[in-house]
Amino acid sequence: MNATLLAVALSLVSAGAYAAAAVAQSRLAGRTDPSTGVLRLLGRGAWWSAVGLNAAGALLHVAALNFGPLTLVQPLGALTLVVAVPLGARAAGRRVGPTEWRGTALTLLGLGALLLTAGGSAPHDTLSLPEALGVGAATMAVVAGLGRPGARPGLRHAAASGITSGVASALTQTLTVAVTDHSGGPLFSWRLLTVALLVSAFAMGGLLLSQTAYRGGLGAPLAVVTLANPVAAAAIGLALLGERLQGGPVSLVLALLGTAAAVRGVVLLSRSQARNTDPAAAPEAPAPGAQVPSRVVIGSPRRADTALPAGVPEPLPAHASG
Repeated sequence: MNATLLAVALSLVSAGAYAAAAVAQSRLAGRTDPSTGVLRLLGRGAWWSAVGLNAAGALLHVAALNFGPLTLVQPLGALTLVVAVPLGARAAGRRVGPTEWRGTALTLLGLGALLLTAGGSAPHDTLSLPEALGVGAATMAVVAGLGRPGARPGLRHAAASGITSGVASALTQTLTVAVTDHSGGPLFSWRLLTVALLVSAFAMGGLLLSQTAYRGGLGAPLAVVTLANPVAAAAIGLALLGERLQGGPVSLVLALLGTAAAVRGVVLLSRSQARNTDPAAAPEAPAPGAQVPSRVVIGSPRRADTALPAGVPEPLPAHASG
């Protein structure tokens, strides 16, 4: 089978595994108190199910990176959004709304445009040790900035998750190419050991960040993860690994239009999620200890010559006090 087709096939199966993992994480986040620590999560079977699905998706993704460049493999992760949004809506017991469908379609169209501009040759270049350390330091600085307290923490954590996952993919490609390279170089070196440690740290960091991002819902955070992941990986591929867009200036225009469409899709998904989780849409519950007024039905006055049934006391006058 052609290397490019094999990379695409592996990426499709990987996207399905990642979608199932995202839905499992979102359901777990909805049932977990925000103050729950990482150690408490480690004792839950649902958490390990999500970890297993993410691991399966990651292994398939690593295999795909061995046959295709970052600019080809990473945008295919957008199919995670196609599967996860309807799965998440079904798990929540509701239908996917029109706005969610439009947001999903725009995000996919945008990432599809990015996919058309990607190169199709198998990867050959790898990151040097200084480049890997520089990428790691820059990523940690960006994640620290996104993790600061502020508005929309879910979307910021989702962006941080997508960036760390994309960087982990770029570093993983360096590992796979170096290990499968038959140039006679050493299989174990300080460079590969450092890159392996960075991959482990960023992969686990991306998983934990996505877990916190899904507490407010699935659609918009997953869209942000899906968008930030290929952008981060493609930036490394274009800047440091010698990858190029196909088609010259036309590809650049297409990539910019695709990015704009994907961003618009993320905005639509964010608005739809805000409506689905708006507490103002639900009736307010009474405060603890507050008395709820009973429903009073006022009858018509009784005629004076009308006798009351036996055993029923005479009502008090309206001005009488208890």
